[in-house]
Amino acid sequence: MKKLKIKIPVLLPSLPDQKDNCVDRLVESLTGEAGIEYVHIEQAEPSLICIHYQPELITLSKVKQIASRTGAALTHRFRHTLLNVKGVRHQRHARRIEVALLEKAGILEAVVSVSGVLRLEWDSEIIGEKEVFETIESAKLQIETLSQINHPHDGEKDHEHDQDHNHGHTHGGILGENTELYFAIGSGVFWLAGLILSFQSGVAEHFNIGLFVVALLLGGYFTLLEAIATVRKGQFEIDFLMLVAGAGAASLGKWEEAALLLFLFSLGHALENYAMSRARKSIAALSDLAPPTALVRRNNEVVELGVEELEIGDVIIVKPNTKIAADGVIINGNSAVDQAPITGESVPVDKNAVADTAVTYELDQLPAENRAFAGTINGSGALEVKVLKLAKDSTLSKLVELVKEAETQKSPTQRLTDKFERYFVPAVLILVVILLFAFLVLDETFADSFYRAMAVLVAASPCALAISTPSAVLAGVARAARQGVLIKGGRPLEDLGSLNALAFDKTGTLTEGKPRLTHSIPFDSIDKETLLSVAVAVEELSDHPLAAAIVEGGQAELKNINLPKAQNLEALTARGIKATLENKIVHIGNRRLFKELTGAEIPQGIDQKMTELEEEGHTAMIVHRDGQYLGIISVMDVARPEAAATLGKLKEIGIQRMIMLTGDNQKVANAVAKNIGITDPMGNLLPEDKVNAIEDLKQKEGKVAMIGDGVNDAPAMAKSTVGIAMGAAGSDVALQTADIALMANRLDNLPFAIGLSRKAKWIIKQNLWISLGMVAILVPLTLFGVAQIGPAVVAHEGSTLVVVANALRLLAYPR
Repeated sequence: MKKLKIKIPVLLPSLPDQKDNCVDRLVESLTGEAGIEYVHIEQAEPSLICIHYQPELITLSKVKQIASRTGAALTHRFRHTLLNVKGVRHQRHARRIEVALLEKAGILEAVVSVSGVLRLEWDSEIIGEKEVFETIESAKLQIETLSQINHPHDGEKDHEHDQDHNHGHTHGGILGENTELYFAIGSGVFWLAGLILSFQSGVAEHFNIGLFVVALLLGGYFTLLEAIATVRKGQFEIDFLMLVAGAGAASLGKWEEAALLLFLFSLGHALENYAMSRARKSIAALSDLAPPTALVRRNNEVVELGVEELEIGDVIIVKPNTKIAADGVIINGNSAVDQAPITGESVPVDKNAVADTAVTYELDQLPAENRAFAGTINGSGALEVKVLKLAKDSTLSKLVELVKEAETQKSPTQRLTDKFERYFVPAVLILVVILLFAFLVLDETFADSFYRAMAVLVAASPCALAISTPSAVLAGVARAARQGVLIKGGRPLEDLGSLNALAFDKTGTLTEGKPRLTHSIPFDSIDKETLLSVAVAVEELSDHPLAAAIVEGGQAELKNINLPKAQNLEALTARGIKATLENKIVHIGNRRLFKELTGAEIPQGIDQKMTELEEEGHTAMIVHRDGQYLGIISVMDVARPEAAATLGKLKEIGIQRMIMLTGDNQKVANAVAKNIGITDPMGNLLPEDKVNAIEDLKQKEGKVAMIGDGVNDAPAMAKSTVGIAMGAAGSDVALQTADIALMANRLDNLPFAIGLSRKAKWIIKQNLWISLGMVAILVPLTLFGVAQIGPAVVAHEGSTLVVVANALRLLAYPR
C-alpha cells in the first residue's frame, strides 16, 4: 500500500523539547486517526511535525483538518481538489488514469471513482496548478465542474482554469455518451443477421463473413481504443487480451465466435457504464436541489439574482411552495418546510422568525425553527431569510462535495481485491502463454492449443471482480445521502455493518440537551399554583440554565397568571439562591442550604421524595418561604422522544451493547439508561475519560462506534472505529470530523444507516462470490475443452452485469 510523508510546522507557543505534554497530546490525537500510521516531532528550527499517512485510507484534506484541530496547521504547500470529470468508462479504466496521473512528479495522490469524480492532491513546490490541469487533460478527461481548490488565501481561485478546462474531449463518441451502447447493439444486429443467414442455403459464405466482420469492427472499436492506450504504456489488460482472443478466433476461421466475443464484451461494458450512470445521477441530483436563482431585496427593490451572486446579509424572499436558495436565519414569516432533501426528515419542520432581527447569528447556533437550508422546500407560508452562508459554503454544497469525496475512498475489501488482481492477472497471462504451447505435449494442433488458451483467457478475466466493490460503495453512499446520512466512503460503510457495540454521548444525543421542569410537588397545605408562582418569580432573576428551565416550565403551567416581582437576588455558592418576594425571604436550593438555615434536619417527607427523584435522575430543589417549606421542584435533561424507540430497533437488529458516556453522576446515568434501554451507563466521566472508555471498548469489542455532536465529542470519535455525528446540517465542524454524519438532529436514521451498511457489506460479499466463483468454474471448463469461447464470454460478461445490478439494489434500500 502506498504511504506518504508530509512535514508541517508546529503551531504551539513554545516547544521546549519533544517530551512536552502539549506535543504528546498532539501526537497522540493524530496517531489515533485511521490512516495515520506514525507521527513524530523533528528537531528543526522551526520545529516540524512529521505525519506518515496512507492516502487510500485518509485524504490530505482530512489530515489538514485533524492537524488544525489538534494544534498544528499545514503550510500552503500541499493542495487538493475534487473534480467532476467525463471520460471514465469503467473501474479498470479509472485505475489506469490513477496510474497515469501519479507518474507526474509532484502529484501525491490521484483517486478516480467509476462515477466520474477525481480527487487530486499535490505538492505545489514541485508542480503548479496549471501543470496539474494539463496533466488531467493529457489523461483524456473532460472537467465538468471544479470544486474549491485548497489555496493559500480564502476564495483565491484560478478562474482561467475554471473557464478553459470546461471544454475537452470525452470517449462518448459522435452519438453522445451512449455511443458505445449503440455500437454494441449494432454489432449484435450484424452478428445475429450473419448467424441467421448462415442457416440459409444460397447465401454466399463471403457475405456472411462480411456481416461478422462488420460486427467485429463495431464491437471492437472502443475495445481497440482502450487497448491502444494501455499498450502504449507497456500494459496488457483485458481489452487487449479480448482483442487478441477475437483476432485469434477469426484467424482460425471462427468468424461467428470472434464477432460474438467482441459483441458481448462491448455490450457488457456499455451496459455496465449505463447502469453505473444511474448511481452517478442519484448523487448528481443532490447538486440540483438548490434553485439557480433567488428573489433578493436590495435598495428597497426585489430583484432576481443567481444564487452565486448572493452575499452574506442579503434578505431573500421565499414564496410558498418554492425552494429555499440559501442557508440563513428566518427574519419574517412562518411556514412548514420540507427538509427531507438535506436531513432526511419525513415530516415538514415548522419554521418561524427570530425575535430580534438585528442580532448577528451563527447558523449552527440557531434553534431548528429559526434556520433555513438551501435546497429545502417551503410550505404554504411566505418567508424572508437573511443569508448567513455563501452558495459555495452552504450545507448542501458541503454535503455534495463530501459525498463526492466519499466516492474516492476505497473500502478495505476493494483494497484487498485490487491487491489480489495485481497478482492474479500476471498469473493468468503466464498460464495462457503456457497453454499456447500445449500442442508440444498433447496430441493436438497449434490451432486447438491457441483456441483453448483464448477461451481460458476470456474465462479468467477479472472484470466482475474489479467492479464488484466500487459499484456497491457508490450505490450505498448515494442511497444514504438521499436519506440525510453522509457516509464518507467504503471504510465506514463496511465497518458500520460489522459493529455490535455503540457508544453514545448523553447530553444532546440521547437527551434533548436542555433541562426541563419535570415535577412541582407542594408540601402540607400549600397548593401547586403558589409553589410554582414563588419559584418562577425568584428564578426569573437568575441566569442559571436550571433557572431558565424552571421559568419556562412554570409559566407554561401557570399560563396567564400575573406573577409578583422578586428582588434582591443573592447566589449562595454550592447551595442555591435567596431573594425577597412580597417582603418575604425566599430560599431555593439543596439540603445543605436548609440544614444551615434551620439548624434542623429536612422534614422526612421532603427528604424521601427528593431521594426518589434523584434516583430517577432528576435534580431536585426545595422551595422555602419565611420559615415554611413550600415544596419541591425538579428539573431534568429529558430523553429525546425517539430515543427509546431507536434503541429498541438497534437491539432488534443485533446491537448487543449500547454504552452511554456522560459527565453526570452515576445515579443520573443509571436513571436515563433505564428509561431508554441503554445497556451500559458510564457516569462521572471527564472528556479524557471518554477517550479512554472508547479505547477500552475497542479492546473488548474489537470495533465500536461513537455517536455525538461531532464537536465536543471529536476526540472520542477520532478514537472510535466509526465516528457518527448527529445534527450535522449547518455545522461544518461536525461534517468534517465525523466518518458518518446524520444531517438531522435525530437518532431515527441510525438504524437505517446500520441496516444499509449491513446490506452493502452482504452485497459486496455476494459480488465477490459471484465474480470469483464464475472464474473458478469457467477456467477448469475451458481448460479441459468443456466450454468454448462463446459460452465463456456469455458467462464472463453476464457475471459483470449481475454484480453491477446486484449493487444497484442498494439504491432501493427501504427506510
